[in-house]
Amino acid sequence: MTRKPQTARLPAGARTRAPQVLSALEVLYPDARTELEFRTPFELLVATVLSAQATDVSVNAATPALFAAYPDAHAMSRAEPEDIEPLIRRIGLYRAKARNLAALARLLVERHDGEVPNDFDAVVALPGAGRKTANVVLSNAYGYPAIAVDTHVGRLARRIGLSTQTNPDKVEVDLQRLFPRERWVFLHHGLILHGRRVCIARRPLCENCLMASFCPKVGVTL
Repeated sequence: MTRKPQTARLPAGARTRAPQVLSALEVLYPDARTELEFRTPFELLVATVLSAQATDVSVNAATPALFAAYPDAHAMSRAEPEDIEPLIRRIGLYRAKARNLAALARLLVERHDGEVPNDFDAVVALPGAGRKTANVVLSNAYGYPAIAVDTHVGRLARRIGLSTQTNPDKVEVDLQRLFPRERWVFLHHGLILHGRRVCIARRPLCENCLMASFCPKVGVTL
């Protein structure tokens, strides 16, 4: 079983702010969910691998043609990276991602009969996957309680005063300590949406933010 990283002391006031953050997100984004478009766990896995250092918009623009050509792991396992590359060329790091997709599809067929396993360690072991990918896939496809820490989640956790960590795995542990397990998935999606729409990295819209009254960095820009 993958061990969780140890983390340092939580920031002062974090336990008081946490329920306020959750309440604000519930008001702002009651139906928060992933913006990646998928129909099956395999499609979600592929889309999540593609989303590393890329926008969901660019991934969603590329995946219809990709999934039409390779609708499941069995089909993609027969492809070479050079076959996949033209379909994902608009996405950053497309050559490396094409290699990972071809390899992970083969492993899914060899180890899991072509199905995405409902197992954290098994997903982490796939090429191009990692802790964040496993959390995204298992939480959205199988209802696994998880907080996937991407750039937005990590940045907002530090800005709002929920964590001081820069390591995503340690931020994940801090957030798990602060929020109820049954709200972890919602928290992940809510923070991402807030980071995209209001708490924008270079120009946070603090005047429009429901968290301004308790955010320790209100009015601060990067």
